[in-house]
Amino acid sequence: MSPNAAAGETQHSWREALRAYTRARVVALFFLGFSAGLPYLLVFSTLSAWLRDARVDLATIGFFSWVGITFSVKVLWAPVVDRVPVPALTARLGRRRSWMLLAQLAVALGLAAMAVTGPGGDLALLALLAVIVAFASATQDIAIDAFRIESAAAEYQGALAAMYIFGYRVALLVAGAGAFYAAEYLGWQSAYLIMALLMGVGMVTVLLVREPVASATRAAGNEDERALLERFARAAHLPAWLRRPRGQFVRAVVCPFLDFFQRNGSRALLILALVGLYKLSDITMGVMANPFYLDLGFSKDEIASVAKIFGFFMLLAGSALGGLLVVRYGILRPLLLGAMLVAATNLLFAMLAEAGRDLTLLALVISADNLSGGLATAAFVAWLSSLTNTAYTATQYALFSSLMTLPAKLLGGFSGVIVEGHGYYSFFVYAALIGLPAILLVLYLLLRAEPAPRAVTAPSSGESR
Repeated sequence: MSPNAAAGETQHSWREALRAYTRARVVALFFLGFSAGLPYLLVFSTLSAWLRDARVDLATIGFFSWVGITFSVKVLWAPVVDRVPVPALTARLGRRRSWMLLAQLAVALGLAAMAVTGPGGDLALLALLAVIVAFASATQDIAIDAFRIESAAAEYQGALAAMYIFGYRVALLVAGAGAFYAAEYLGWQSAYLIMALLMGVGMVTVLLVREPVASATRAAGNEDERALLERFARAAHLPAWLRRPRGQFVRAVVCPFLDFFQRNGSRALLILALVGLYKLSDITMGVMANPFYLDLGFSKDEIASVAKIFGFFMLLAGSALGGLLVVRYGILRPLLLGAMLVAATNLLFAMLAEAGRDLTLLALVISADNLSGGLATAAFVAWLSSLTNTAYTATQYALFSSLMTLPAKLLGGFSGVIVEGHGYYSFFVYAALIGLPAILLVLYLLLRAEPAPRAVTAPSSGESR
């Protein structure tokens, strides 16, 4: 291994990079990713299909989509997952595994209850159960993200992210196409009961893996936390019965955000800008992808075969490559490569818009898009993970994951207006151009990175297993 002087990051040989995927903790992330991805479609598009199959009106189905807001506001209860122990479980399993297991049990029970209730019963109760499943699923996401970040050093986060994405995507296939097949032959109720049973994959994994060992970063964070609490205590003029709740609030909510700004100083706002801008080009383009395929004249079978199935495997390949490059070259260089490739592939879509219906070209463009998207996502998740302090892992990463999609979702709402006014070619050129700020920000961070004083030490065997 040799330090990368330009980026201040550790490099490994290709052999060491490939061996990252054989680490027990990395393999475990596949099964945890599966557990995280399984509930997602079951409270969204798969549930919408069940409702429509039961002849529920479209307006009501639209209201059910509000369940998704739960995933966008998980930062609100992330401090609870970071700080509050689960009775009877945390003492036995540790703070991360106990929250994961509790959330998985809640998801499984919620899905089973949804199966029993169904659209033919009380729709208000079904909606409430869907919210409970979404809340438990988002809580599981918070705990798994914290578990992943605390499980290995920064250079292995790309491999962990890639394996997590692999498991998550497999779960989306199971909860999407798999649930449809089960519903066709066994009925929707049986389909949802099967999905509830499949949550056992995550539960078994939680029981088999070890709780990650807290790093020195957490201890340092606690020293800063104590100093901050002492300053608040000296400045407080509150009765004794209010001081403890106030201290708990400061510790759980205020400290994670102050810690981030104290550690990053003048770069903090620059980092937050990159968090919000990195996925802008990718998500904005994705809003119009399926309408674009249909408007070019491709059949639904062609779109399913090329865009969904073939694209799925290319996305996995890109994620694996991204994780490999992070271990080999550090985080910032693959992060820059991912940003450049995502913007460039949007220009390939512009080329396809000019060429018209061409199945071979569609396969090439989608291959490039999913490969670059998977690479960029693995590098981006690794970078976000490296920004957290393990004293506040869940809260800080929940903040980043919420921020990374919000600007893109807001801007993506105008995608249809641009296509209607200027056509698909101009839209894809525009989608490529809005990727330039992210490229420039990563390039700036890469050039300004300080040389690493020494190689990053890999986790001990106790942490990696």
